[in-house]
Amino acid sequence: MADLVASPMTALEIRASVSLASIFALRLLGLFLILPVFAVYAQSIPGGTDHTLVGLALGIYGLTQGLLQIPYGAASDHWGRKPVIATGLVVFAAGSFIAALATDIVWTIIGRAIQGAGAVSAAVTALIADSTRDAHRTKAMALVGASVALTFASSLVLAPMLYPLIGVRGLFAMTGVLVVAAIGVLFWVVPAAPRAQAELKSKDEFSTRAALLDRQLLRLNAGIFVLHMVLMAMFVVLPVLLVQGGLPLPAHWKIYFPVVMLSFALMAKPLIVAERRGLMRPLFIGSIVLVLAAQLGFLLRVDSVLWMALWLLIFFTGFNILEATLPSLVSRIAPASAKGLALGIYNTAQALGLFVGGALGGVIVARWGSEAVFVFAAIVTAAWWLIALGMREVPVTTNEPLPI
Repeated sequence: MADLVASPMTALEIRASVSLASIFALRLLGLFLILPVFAVYAQSIPGGTDHTLVGLALGIYGLTQGLLQIPYGAASDHWGRKPVIATGLVVFAAGSFIAALATDIVWTIIGRAIQGAGAVSAAVTALIADSTRDAHRTKAMALVGASVALTFASSLVLAPMLYPLIGVRGLFAMTGVLVVAAIGVLFWVVPAAPRAQAELKSKDEFSTRAALLDRQLLRLNAGIFVLHMVLMAMFVVLPVLLVQGGLPLPAHWKIYFPVVMLSFALMAKPLIVAERRGLMRPLFIGSIVLVLAAQLGFLLRVDSVLWMALWLLIFFTGFNILEATLPSLVSRIAPASAKGLALGIYNTAQALGLFVGGALGGVIVARWGSEAVFVFAAIVTAAWWLIALGMREVPVTTNEPLPI
């Protein structure tokens, strides 16, 4: 089959993709740095010995994110991507500084909730979609996925080193500073949106309904929900299994970091080939199979760290491909006048998947043990695979005008 890409990415497409991915990274680095050390720090502040409150402090961020993704995404369709993104980043920075000044767990929870209220993921993703042509959009989305995974892996290495130097309050303050830097990147580095919002406002009357009820979009939203539900459920038990396999907690980055990096190397070529040749559907469905295979692998063989590293590599290869293709497909299918709304719904499904996966994973482990988590993950992934079989190939437009 002949390649579909008529021309390489333009300098502006590359600049927009890289700079917007860096905004994700700057915001998430400060956020992820908290996760490996917060539970230890919480024991030193009033209320921090209550595990329920500690869990709420960590999880409330995802809840407020999930509630506000749709309003932010829809607002970006009406008032422009950059103003909405800047507003969300200011809110996130304010929450970071509140958490840095918090003297007890309650104020930390308030700060984390305000952090989550800066729910800019949908607007940022929509701006990437506006700034790239169909034929290159998956690569642009892959850059965002890569920035998230690299930031997460880096935080596992940096957090133990920074915590003794500046503490968790310092990490929260660093988060605020990084987000302020992200605002500078937004206005001074990210190119202007190439598609004028005035043009997008000439909507067809069914665009909002299409964003909500289109069967293809519903399949994709269900997919991102399942993918992140499985991710969170897995990580309820994987750290414990690694410790039981003889790898102490401070050394877990030695598994996560190389696995994540190698998975990106493995995903790159299939993504490029599939996008050029119009084979995104088989790649998408095949990646779901990789996620399913990893769950079955964990279920059958987790008696050594090396085996767990192999299943993690298979999982993250499929996961990273899906993380790149899902938002790209949403942006192609959604009507132009409701693209921010559609991506807001998508990001809400993602956040809710994280919340449900963590909650259900804990319940399953408590009642039926660690193996039951992988049984559950395998069942829901297999159900997703069956749903995904009904999706059609989304055509790539190669004669679009270059973003300017």
